[in-house]
Amino acid sequence: MVRIRLRRMGKKKQPVYRIVVADSRMPRDGRYLESLGYYNPMVEPSTIEMNSERALYWLGQGAQPSRQVQNLMKIEGVWEQFQSSKKQ
Repeated sequence: MVRIRLRRMGKKKQPVYRIVVADSRMPRDGRYLESLGYYNPMVEPSTIEMNSERALYWLGQGAQPSRQVQNLMKIEGVWEQFQSSKKQ
C-alpha cells in the first residue's frame, strides 16, 4: 500500500519533516517515491509547503495519508478539494 507520510530530517531536537509518498513497507526515513513538500514545526507560525496538484494525484491513485499529513492537508485545503472531487 502507498502512504503519504512525514520523513524526519534536521538536527537533533530541531526536526524538519518532508511530506513524501512511500511504500508502507519502507522505513520512516527510507526510500520514497516522490517528495510533495515540507513541514517545519519549529518556527512560529509553523511552515507548511505542499504541492497540492501532486498530492491530489496521489490521493486519486489510492494513497492513504497518515493522520498528521491528513491534518496538514486540511490546513492547506487539499483534503477538502479531494473530498469534493470524490463526490462528483
